[in-house]
Amino acid sequence: MSLKDISEIVEDYDTKELTIGTIGSHSALNIFRGAKDEGLDTVCICKEESKKVYQNFGVVDEFIIVDEYTDLIHDKTQDKLRDLNTILIPHGSFNAYIGDKVNEIPLPIFGNRDLLNWETNRNKQREWLKRSGVKIPKVYESPDEIDGPVIAKFPGAKGGQGYFITNSTESFYKKSENMVEKGHITEKDLEDIHIQEYIVGVNAYPQYFVSISGNRELEILGVDRRYESSVDGIGRIPSDEQLGMDINPTYTVVGNFPLTLRESLLSKVLDMGERVVETSREISSPGIFGPFCLEIVITDDLELYVFEISARIVAGTNPGIGTSPYPYIKYGENMYMGRRISAEVLEAAHKEELNKILS
Repeated sequence: MSLKDISEIVEDYDTKELTIGTIGSHSALNIFRGAKDEGLDTVCICKEESKKVYQNFGVVDEFIIVDEYTDLIHDKTQDKLRDLNTILIPHGSFNAYIGDKVNEIPLPIFGNRDLLNWETNRNKQREWLKRSGVKIPKVYESPDEIDGPVIAKFPGAKGGQGYFITNSTESFYKKSENMVEKGHITEKDLEDIHIQEYIVGVNAYPQYFVSISGNRELEILGVDRRYESSVDGIGRIPSDEQLGMDINPTYTVVGNFPLTLRESLLSKVLDMGERVVETSREISSPGIFGPFCLEIVITDDLELYVFEISARIVAGTNPGIGTSPYPYIKYGENMYMGRRISAEVLEAAHKEELNKILS
């Protein structure tokens, strides 16, 4: 979809009756609550078995029930969303379920949809980071090159499922075979494996927002860490028992918890974000806007390495609903990522600048 196509669709929208829509998954509750707090109605595209979640929390005004999330690209679904003047908010499940078909959706999407493709392509994402001049871990082209601790990852928003750490070629092949046997990954996944140097340090996930309808200021709206099974659960097992169990833990994310960084690190976090934003304008005009996240490791000498970009809202923003210190310091009470998105939509609509925030 071209920007001209999206502009023509938006011209037919009643901007006084806009709705916020997304797939019922990932950070949808965050997005819907934010829309309701800003006075906007909401639309949830979900499967029948997921409907009760959103009914229970009372944040959805309209449901569109689908058999598969890829039904979002069907004419019937799109016609309904256009009738409701819906602006779609992408999140991790868009990447997981829709993938590159996001370009086929003839509906206005908040943010730069082209950068969602940069996010899901490991090579393009690495190019983005390298051009930004931030520190990044080494990448190994082949398992045969492994000469130290590495983490093996797989494409798409898999939530860490099947990821594993190893430190030798022999160990890599043994662990990957074990992951296939357990059903965490497939043989096809191994064809697209991404082997990255493992940096020892604390993982942190700063969440940013860029306002394109305002002064393009970069905001920090939160920082989180992830709780990952079974790698976090292994700490409950005594070390002598672990040695005899031949455990091969993985990194499937089961939840997130908030983190407040020491204040001296914030300038580095802002600098990294600014570099990534500036490069995004070179690789896909007008660049990244709205929410995004850098996935970083902080070493014991306070060096920051970036290992991934998420070019949309992340699930780590969910613990910050109404509680994160960073938006509170800037905006006062009850600002969070889902609400910040809807506030941006309303501001752009008021200024008659919706085309600036949609793609």
